[in-house]
Amino acid sequence: MNDSYRRESWMLGFAYAGVVVGAGFSTGQEVLQFFASYGLWSFAGAALAALTAIFIGRQTAKLGYDLDAESHVMPVYTLFGDKFGKVVDYILVFFLYGLGTVMIAGSGATFEQSFNIAPWLGTLFLIVLVSGTLLLDFNKIVSIIGSITPLLVIIVIIVAGYNLLNPTVPLNEVNIHADITRTPTSIWWLDALTYTGAVLACAFSFLSIMGSDASRHKVARRGAVYGGIIFLVLLILVNSSILVTLTQANEVALPTMAMANNLHPVIGTIFSVIILLLIYNSVIGLFYPFLTRFTTAYSRNYKVMLVISMMAAYVMTFVGFVELVNIVYPILGYVGMAIALAIFIRWSVKKYKK
Repeated sequence: MNDSYRRESWMLGFAYAGVVVGAGFSTGQEVLQFFASYGLWSFAGAALAALTAIFIGRQTAKLGYDLDAESHVMPVYTLFGDKFGKVVDYILVFFLYGLGTVMIAGSGATFEQSFNIAPWLGTLFLIVLVSGTLLLDFNKIVSIIGSITPLLVIIVIIVAGYNLLNPTVPLNEVNIHADITRTPTSIWWLDALTYTGAVLACAFSFLSIMGSDASRHKVARRGAVYGGIIFLVLLILVNSSILVTLTQANEVALPTMAMANNLHPVIGTIFSVIILLLIYNSVIGLFYPFLTRFTTAYSRNYKVMLVISMMAAYVMTFVGFVELVNIVYPILGYVGMAIALAIFIRWSVKKYKK
């Protein structure tokens, strides 16, 4: 693979990671509920989640490339057939929108905890920024998302490294402070798969379009693998950091923000900005497929629907960020698990036929 294809693969990988990281653990609240609250068992859950994300992400990007998908519709109908495909299609669209709303609410919590800005004002600012970006060409959107992710990789390594070297909870005492009642099901492997399902469901549409947009089949699949590896490394780092600061993490809406402040208030401020950029990434990655499912990109109807959907999302953010995470993630996770199972069956059948 020459340098241009390698660069393209990494750009797609960072874009994929940017979408799933922003939706998956930029605030830390998601990792706390689905992993860290199991104590040391969280490492097994994180490994299971990330390996599943790598495999399914690769297959999804390949499917998008093979079908030249302009949205998730053709891949969904290919996987589930006309009858069940329509059901999965509309459920996925509905929860893409729901997860986008969760992320917008997360921006409000970030603005409040980090800058003492009222959540309603913070979410309004993000909505205006996202709306402007969604009027850009898709390739520009991918470039923007991909360029932000490396910043997160650098600062997560710094913040995680500091907290791991200066723990407030020793690893041998983690299980004492872990609160399993905070988890959705109290079954570590099921919550790991549910979390992965939520991440994959939110990235499925974007990955399908991304795979289709790749210049070569190899670029599409390698981009997804690279993104999955970045996701694996960051998930383990964030989970480890939350574990060694668990007593503190249990008391705040944004555990990663608290960990950054442990290092230095300036680092906390920088990390806050990166969290907001990642949330921005995810909202774009969720709303673009949602809008293009019902309209032609950049058409008049696209712009009208963009305005209406953003206004409705803004109203729903008043439910609260932590509450929305607990409601939306498990349901979206089951949708993602169904998609992942269908992809696995399709892959198995193709392998068997060979």
